[in-house]
Amino acid sequence: MNIRLETPKDFREVETLTREAFWNVYRPGCTEHYVLNQYRTNPDFIPALNLVMEEGDGECQSPGKIIGHVMFSKAEIVLDDGTHFPSWTFGPISIHPDYKRKGYGLKLLNHALEKAREMGIGLLQMEGNIEFYKHAGFDLASKLKIHYHAEPRESEVPYFLAQELIPGYWGRREGTYCPPKGYFVADDHPEAFEAYDATFPCKEKAFQKGQLPQFCQSCGMPLNKKEDCGTNADGSTNFDYCKYCYQDGHFLQECTMDEMIEHCTQFVDEVNKLMPKPMTKEEYRQMMRGFFPMLKRWRK
Repeated sequence: MNIRLETPKDFREVETLTREAFWNVYRPGCTEHYVLNQYRTNPDFIPALNLVMEEGDGECQSPGKIIGHVMFSKAEIVLDDGTHFPSWTFGPISIHPDYKRKGYGLKLLNHALEKAREMGIGLLQMEGNIEFYKHAGFDLASKLKIHYHAEPRESEVPYFLAQELIPGYWGRREGTYCPPKGYFVADDHPEAFEAYDATFPCKEKAFQKGQLPQFCQSCGMPLNKKEDCGTNADGSTNFDYCKYCYQDGHFLQECTMDEMIEHCTQFVDEVNKLMPKPMTKEEYRQMMRGFFPMLKRWRK
């Protein structure tokens, strides 16, 4: 196997690989291929860590089949005193389905982490499965007192991970991480994403075991099965919104974000059944005020 920088002639092959690698893995369908497509011109993109893995040893003039890819981005953490601390993230990292569970993903990631460390990148956070990423040195970000923007501060978020690449870089700080805005490009521009995704072969979206928690992008209700979801104008399933917020291609309530938050506070008792520590209505209201601006319907 050979690991090298991505080149423009690789773009479509890598985006196809990314779509195949992520389809229905973390959510019904995926958006990672569009994120990659748009991120290459994003100022947070790090070209020196935009890597592909291909078959062969790299000595041939003609490159082999690309079976893996990873990209990195600048990020930041908002410290508790309000200052912004420089950090980094990575992903999507993709391995072709035919090559998964054979060690190629870990080989690609470890290669990229070593290059990142050599470049002076001191801290990484990302969202993923700890059972895989622990083998590359990642652990729960909460252990470093790095909180996830969409979860209560006291939560030990199982899918939010971090690693200090340079010892002492983070120190004993405490703060909150929010993924760079570029990762939300499909939500910010849904029509452009749908048009882009339509250039690929049609694939069926589905809920599957092991996906990240899914939430209605209007009210925050957990989405666990197809029956929870709303419908598009053509009757197809809309995986972004619940059936109580969205049907037949339109929202059932015309309201502001603050009005939706007030509506949702009446369900705090149901929410508390899923929480390690019960919240009061005011605590739940404050949590939603931090969470709702990141939902697709309310994101500015």
